[in-house]
Amino acid sequence: MVFYTLFEIVSYLINLLVMLVIVQFVLSLLITFNVVNMQNEFVRAIWRAINAILDPVLRPIRRILPDTGTVDLSALALIVGLSILQIILKNLAFSAL
Repeated sequence: MVFYTLFEIVSYLINLLVMLVIVQFVLSLLITFNVVNMQNEFVRAIWRAINAILDPVLRPIRRILPDTGTVDLSALALIVGLSILQIILKNLAFSAL
């Protein structure tokens, strides 16, 4: 039962990280297409906070993946990796019950 509780906590954190990656992606599109302006202090603060959280996680993935030019696939690789980790942890949690 304890392992299932730990799985629930880790699963929640994984979902939070995936949502943060999606927010970063959408915000980068909004900045790229000039829907929101980086001159705005609030936008700049949100952008810096998200990047400060995600850069330490995405940097090792960027080193491993080949350079694709302007397309950054590290966020997609992170989401896929986290989903696989979540499946593995779920199966371990249910097998421990």
